[in-house]
Amino acid sequence: MANASAHDWSIFLVIVGLRLIVPLFIPKFPLPAILAALVIDGLDQTIFATYTDLPLDNYQSYDKALDIYYLTIAYLAVMRNWRNPFAVGVAAALWYYRLVGVLAFELTGYRWMLMVFPNTFEYFVIAIEVVRTRWDAGTLSKKAFVWTAALIWIFIKLPQEWWIHVAQLDFTDEFKTKVLGIETTDPWSAAWDARPGVVIGLVVLLVAIVVVGWRLSRRLPPAAWPFTVDADVISRRVGWLPTGPIAVAPRGTAHVLEKIALAGLVSLIVLESWPLLDVRSWVAFVVVGAVVLVHAGVSVWRTRAGRTTAANLGVQVVINTVISLVAMLVFAAFASRGSADISVGDVLLFAYIVALIVTLYDRYAARREAIVPAGPSPHDDVRSSTAVGGR
Repeated sequence: MANASAHDWSIFLVIVGLRLIVPLFIPKFPLPAILAALVIDGLDQTIFATYTDLPLDNYQSYDKALDIYYLTIAYLAVMRNWRNPFAVGVAAALWYYRLVGVLAFELTGYRWMLMVFPNTFEYFVIAIEVVRTRWDAGTLSKKAFVWTAALIWIFIKLPQEWWIHVAQLDFTDEFKTKVLGIETTDPWSAAWDARPGVVIGLVVLLVAIVVVGWRLSRRLPPAAWPFTVDADVISRRVGWLPTGPIAVAPRGTAHVLEKIALAGLVSLIVLESWPLLDVRSWVAFVVVGAVVLVHAGVSVWRTRAGRTTAANLGVQVVINTVISLVAMLVFAAFASRGSADISVGDVLLFAYIVALIVTLYDRYAARREAIVPAGPSPHDDVRSSTAVGGR
């Protein structure tokens, strides 16, 4: 990118900045933030190719890392917002299954791995969050969650993963050439001259889908509350709120082990996809695990000192990033005996990733422990929160 113009750099920084910042809104506004992240992910390379002269040789690697980044925040947001433990368990199983598959792909290069380990987690979260905009998804049966995941897996993600990663076909190009009968470089308006009947048929199909969707929506049960995408408003409406101070971190060894697994897998995927970064995977995993243990030790010390979760999340992330950076530099130097080829900037990136995961995990898991489940009061809640939902 040495020859990139200021215009090119400005577009690049805006897009990458959006991909880093938008996911941070997922815990509070899960549905719109996830959809926005999806749209940006789908359009970023097209924008770069159309409006800049930037070389995109290595961007595919950065793109994978940014995908894992936003989906990790989505998983932690599930822990924060969903009160049904079975639903959280399904989401966790789908998420870790995908993580293992992505890491296997990065290590082997076999693209079919991404089809065997599809990203069902993403669409499962979207589906449940759509329900949560007007209904209490926490009251759904276990069968409903399993069927939702299974249908997404079989009928949406398997075909999509095959199309993208095995067949490696571009939807826009295939749609233009095979359906509309025009060249990939032709404008969309050329489809009317090439195949007007197909265009009319597509319009009729779109109208039919809208009509059927509208008729099906009228058969849904009455909404439990006015439409909202604010996770905190939903928590108030179902009575799922902390009843006291939130601890610094959740209790139990299981949480520490999950943090090591989550931070380790995410870091390894980013490491394997990161261009021109040569570090042994086992060394990276050991270092990340050690850093997580340092954070656990700091949490124990803060708990014994009578501290509770810091009010400012951003400040806590910064503090934990500094702790991660120092610990990571020490452990990396010790584990590699000074032979690791990694810059301070790269270490800072991984320090931020580990710090963000640890901070959000501790905060959201401890929040769950501080909640004593209470039955919702739908009539009182809806009346009292109508104004809140409308804001």
